[in-house]
Amino acid sequence: MSASPESETISDFPGAVPAPGRTRISIEGRLLRRLLADLGDPPVEFVLWSGERAAPPGTAPAIRIRIADRGTLLRVLGDPQVQFPDAYSAGRIEVEGDLVQLIALIYRGMEAEDVKHSFGSRVARWFRRNQRNTLAGSRRNIHHHYDIGNEFYAMWLGDTMAYTCAYYPNLAATLEQAQVAKMDHVCRKLQLQPGDNVVEAGCGWGSLALHMAGRYGARVRAYNISREQVAYARERARQQRLEDRVEFIQDDYRNITGHYDVFASVGMLEHVGRENYPELGRVIRRSLGSAGRGLIHSIGRNHPGPLHPWITRRIFPGAYAPSLGEMMQIFEPSGLSVLDVENIRLHYALTLRHWLDRFRAAEDRVRRMFDETFVRMWRLYLAGSIAGFETGTLQLFQVVFSTRENNQIALTRQHQYAT
Repeated sequence: MSASPESETISDFPGAVPAPGRTRISIEGRLLRRLLADLGDPPVEFVLWSGERAAPPGTAPAIRIRIADRGTLLRVLGDPQVQFPDAYSAGRIEVEGDLVQLIALIYRGMEAEDVKHSFGSRVARWFRRNQRNTLAGSRRNIHHHYDIGNEFYAMWLGDTMAYTCAYYPNLAATLEQAQVAKMDHVCRKLQLQPGDNVVEAGCGWGSLALHMAGRYGARVRAYNISREQVAYARERARQQRLEDRVEFIQDDYRNITGHYDVFASVGMLEHVGRENYPELGRVIRRSLGSAGRGLIHSIGRNHPGPLHPWITRRIFPGAYAPSLGEMMQIFEPSGLSVLDVENIRLHYALTLRHWLDRFRAAEDRVRRMFDETFVRMWRLYLAGSIAGFETGTLQLFQVVFSTRENNQIALTRQHQYAT
């Protein structure tokens, strides 16, 4: 016969330590001890508001998590993927130790099949519906993330203002060097030539478009629905005297018009929504001539599944990272031929570590611009993203493609490595 909750003692929960002056483990302590067991007993210790502790037995915890009150704990246990980061952002949970390491440990533990459907995850699913990427929805979603101020992003993105995965030719490369190397990597893959007409879908603050025009002699028309980014990009074009070669258009990719030699999209597919992939393919196909080629650079996953629910609720509404199989719904219905696929996820982990270092150095300024909750929320977002790429939870795909009738494609990959 199993013991009742009243008869369970510390010996029933190895690794749990009752509150000072007490001999029994509380219900909250038991739940936390079982949570740790389900996660594979990572070297993590929970400390409750009462002083009670829960940790895997026989381990020296590398990370300590302090929970402020019972209400916070109950919310976390009900929907940990949303409520834990919300509580951290609000200061009701404190983490002592490496935040990236903690999230990586959780991600690895969550890979266990028996954890995926536990701790209220089924009950919480309805919270996790993405905001659909209609024309109006896309504008709303992009405004939520990108139009919070160019000054904020300039604090930690570096001189290029590139908010996408960099490409590190070596581990000693600076963030700026790696971002320029990424742009060269993209241009070489596209075999960009002087005079090529390029359309870019989702241009950010304009770095790649300006690089293509200034370094490779291309003519670029770049589309973006973020008013802040477009205004910034136009000013950069004016300063670099590239206004005659680069046109920045504040509009949705679905409204692209004209005919081009090259289609490029770096870091936009995450905002398209998989239901719109066939339409994106049609836009690409009608935009490219018979010898057209293109590249899509996107965060992805090894298998279909939503992004972390907290990310899509608090940071990137409407975002979705596709598997390669899902990305094929862009190319297959439109008769586009995939030529090359590269996964550079570890480059994104390095990029994010540079961003997080710079963000931490600027936290006092960010706090004055926004508030403490915003600082903690973005710190957690950047740390969690590092963990996602380092654990393989997230991937970064670059897919090169062409029109199917194009016979002017390279026979080897040598052009990708030429300097």
